[in-house]
Amino acid sequence: MSVIALKEGYAGEIRDRVENFHGKQLLFVGWEDHLMFCAPHCIPVEASTPFRALIDELLPSMYSQHPDWRSVDMNAAEWFRSGAPFTPDFDKSIGENGLGHKAVIRFRTPGLNGIGGSRS
Repeated sequence: MSVIALKEGYAGEIRDRVENFHGKQLLFVGWEDHLMFCAPHCIPVEASTPFRALIDELLPSMYSQHPDWRSVDMNAAEWFRSGAPFTPDFDKSIGENGLGHKAVIRFRTPGLNGIGGSRS
């Protein structure tokens, strides 16, 4: 997420460049309608990480504390990349799915709307 300065004099070293993450990139992941998690998680991943590893390993480690997680069907999830609908290929890598450094993806799980339908 780059900064566009509105006034002269705003300068600084950009520290979240991909070169500073030792072969990894940042990926922001959010679960729609589940405000128990107030913001997307930011995780460092290699571009070569299979998307399926995100589904099978990383997402459960981030979201399994939520009671809805037991009922999640990732094959029925709706995905969004930077707000636009997106259909990931689980058998391709994060990079092959077009997700670069500081990409934002969100997923919605139809029928699961947080604790007691409260979106929490």
